[in-house]
Amino acid sequence: MSSLELLAPAGDLEKLKVAVLYGADAVYLGGRQFSLRAGAANFDDRDMLEGISFAHRHKVKVYVAVNIYAHNEDLVNLPAYLDFIVRAGADGVIVSDPGVIEMILKLQPRLPIHLSTQANTTNWASAAFWQRLGVQRIVLARELSLEEIRTISSRVDVQLEAFVHGAMCMAYSGRCLLSNFMTGRDANRGDCAQSCRWRYYLVEEKRPGQYFPVEEDNRGTYFMSSKDLCLLEYLPQLAQAGVTSFKIEGRMKSIHYLATVVKIYRQAIDSYLQDPAGYQVLPQWLAELTKVSHRAYTTGFLLGDRGETATVAAASGNYCRLATFVGLVHGYNPQTGSMIVEQRNNFKVGETLELLMPQGDNRIIKVTAIYDRETGAAMEAAPHPQQMIELPFDQPVPAMSMLRRID
Repeated sequence: MSSLELLAPAGDLEKLKVAVLYGADAVYLGGRQFSLRAGAANFDDRDMLEGISFAHRHKVKVYVAVNIYAHNEDLVNLPAYLDFIVRAGADGVIVSDPGVIEMILKLQPRLPIHLSTQANTTNWASAAFWQRLGVQRIVLARELSLEEIRTISSRVDVQLEAFVHGAMCMAYSGRCLLSNFMTGRDANRGDCAQSCRWRYYLVEEKRPGQYFPVEEDNRGTYFMSSKDLCLLEYLPQLAQAGVTSFKIEGRMKSIHYLATVVKIYRQAIDSYLQDPAGYQVLPQWLAELTKVSHRAYTTGFLLGDRGETATVAAASGNYCRLATFVGLVHGYNPQTGSMIVEQRNNFKVGETLELLMPQGDNRIIKVTAIYDRETGAAMEAAPHPQQMIELPFDQPVPAMSMLRRID
């Protein structure tokens, strides 16, 4: 249990640094090709080199997603890309395509292979097959129950990784064709349009222009947008079932989302490791998770519930959040006794904000003054996106701390 890993998403270099500083043991990221999150900024070669170097300086591992289902043309540049990943120092690759796996085993046999959840591993026989092929870690399908995970763990000798928090795809192990059919964007090659999240209405062919909402009744709801996964309460059961890596979804989420969720799961894992028998979910952890943008939380299929109540969102399917991210701290100016802040949302003098830091408890602060960082001029509000400002504060604040308004 001492080797439990908290694995966080890194959609770009800034997010990687946030994940590392807020407590991740490892991060996963994608390059500009071969990754299933084309909508994220992702990493060009220079950013990947810098990101891996930053992570390794903080003793954090980096796994690179090469998890598209490749078409013939995708294979042309793959050998050179794999060579770059190895030279960059990646600690492993996340892969779903059998052909890509075979190429890695042939061309880069020392590069650890993590089997993506897209490969849909739902039983011990499949897990054993991948183990014999040379896969070192399996990212389990999200459709599994605790008992199924326990059985797989008892029959194989590979690392097991499971998603514990974040958005879920309505399709089995994320293999969906809605985006392809509706927009021409291939979800299985990294370009999902998230068609399942759209709001749908029913139109009868002889009543054009009359839109009837798709509503919920006592048997469930009829659209496709899933609730968000939250397994904070079940970390001990997952660890005891054989999971050694707890994965957070969200390469396209904001840095505020990432910082908040990573910090809470860091605290939870540390609490469990210190006292496994006495582990309990603290109310303040759950309160923190409501502050980020999220859909209603669910335990998914972990408890054996395979019905609509396990995953399907309420009729609105809307996101909710209890806080608005307004500023990112870049450092502290001891000469003026002020935080150096990059504005990320409007706020003004007189407001009360919450300060989220990589370590330690949150602080409540009153905005007594705002100064333009470049000119020193006093301001009543910070209305301009990414404007650099200073806020008086009585003690140094670490970089990558965040200011938010509690809504």
